[in-house]
Amino acid sequence: MELRNLMEDEVMNTIDRVLKDRDEVCGCDKCRLDIAAIALNNLKPKYVVTEKGGLYAKVDTLDYQYDVDLVKEITKAIEIVDKEPHHE
Repeated sequence: MELRNLMEDEVMNTIDRVLKDRDEVCGCDKCRLDIAAIALNNLKPKYVVTEKGGLYAKVDTLDYQYDVDLVKEITKAIEIVDKEPHHE
């Protein structure tokens, strides 16, 4: 068994989806992880332990408002990281 925050996977997948359309924003691993950290700190975690728990939590991700909140927090995080990237 393993404790897992499903929100991490959702955030990383959404970052990839959003950055695909934003060529002007750096998509290196460091920037992607910085964006994820900022967004995850502003989103409610979705912890699961069992496979069944993962399925129940996954159903929440189908909610329209859930997706809107996710994209909103990631977009804010992208703006923060784009203004001050932490790499050379």
